[in-house]
Amino acid sequence: MRDNRDGNGERVAGLLLAAGGGRRLGGRPKALLEHRGRPLVEHAVGVLRAAGCARIHVVLGAAADDVRNRADLSGCVTVRNPDWAAGMGSSLRAGLGSFAGTGVTAALVSLVDQPGIGAAAVTRVLDAYEDENSLVSAAYDGVRGHPVLFGAAHWAGIAASATGDRGARAYLREHASALRLVECADVAEPYDIDTEADLSHLE
Repeated sequence: MRDNRDGNGERVAGLLLAAGGGRRLGGRPKALLEHRGRPLVEHAVGVLRAAGCARIHVVLGAAADDVRNRADLSGCVTVRNPDWAAGMGSSLRAGLGSFAGTGVTAALVSLVDQPGIGAAAVTRVLDAYEDENSLVSAAYDGVRGHPVLFGAAHWAGIAASATGDRGARAYLREHASALRLVECADVAEPYDIDTEADLSHLE
């Protein structure tokens, strides 16, 4: 396990978006899908920890109480998003808002349904942090993906533009010149667990 707590891991918090209801999976919340014998949300938290994030906030929505009861989220701050059905944008806003007063200067955002992205990719993005103006994204063969690191100077703008399932997409397009891409295709696979066919990726 990488120990980055004397470096960027203290200033950059992990923000795991895990509120989705799994509409295309028959209404099975993605956080509770089983991967390697444990809920997927637990696996995703472990990835952020292994990359060196000392603080982790987890945004929950669908079946939030079940997730808390069944997954080991000890040491994490759980953030309930009552508007989770409105899409990822609402979860991103809730997550960024939860850092108020913490002293965190950047958020490293990851998605619960991307188990092919491990600690190696997260670490690369974390290591690219410079200050609260940082805007960094993992890239896969040059195409922007997750995780994404948002310096605190960008949070208000991202929150204002995050609607529906678009998350920070519009903001990142508008600030493309400031965005640093970190290539991760050699260490991660950015597939999503969205449909029944995608469940084959889980172990």
